[in-house]
Amino acid sequence: MKVAGFGSEKVILLGIGDYGATGDQTIKIKTLALGSCVAVVLLDPRVKVAGMVHIALPDSQLQGGRKEFKPGYFADTGIPVLLQEMRKFGSSGILRDMYVKLAGGARVIRGEGVLDIGRRNIAAVKAILKENGVRPVAHDVGNTISRTVTVELKTGIVRLSCPGRDDWFI
Repeated sequence: MKVAGFGSEKVILLGIGDYGATGDQTIKIKTLALGSCVAVVLLDPRVKVAGMVHIALPDSQLQGGRKEFKPGYFADTGIPVLLQEMRKFGSSGILRDMYVKLAGGARVIRGEGVLDIGRRNIAAVKAILKENGVRPVAHDVGNTISRTVTVELKTGIVRLSCPGRDDWFI
């Protein structure tokens, strides 16, 4: 992952389907404008490693057999690939060792009904966590708002922001 400078901050900036991790407490991980997508944030407190994946769809079966495959795009492949990335920084890569925080999964289109991708993304992520005996320690999911998510490894705080609102934390 590429670390960019934003003023005095060093940031790993994630797009849709991207994932990143760090053990450097001076680097933040950030993703912008989550709508129906879900950010899964993993914090390994034993070795002070943080990671985040920006998930767009619940299941990699939806990729339709395309050769160009971005594993972070899907809940079922994004979480395992993030755990693998975190191992590079000394994490065990075992979900039970992590604090998990979730954000996003909004209903961005009125009348989505059964196609409510946000709800489906949340359900897929929670099912994977449950299979691994893990529950999020904090979450801010659903609703109809877009969220920008920033993880600060030094404190373990996840900052959420949205135009027209004060920042809030999980």
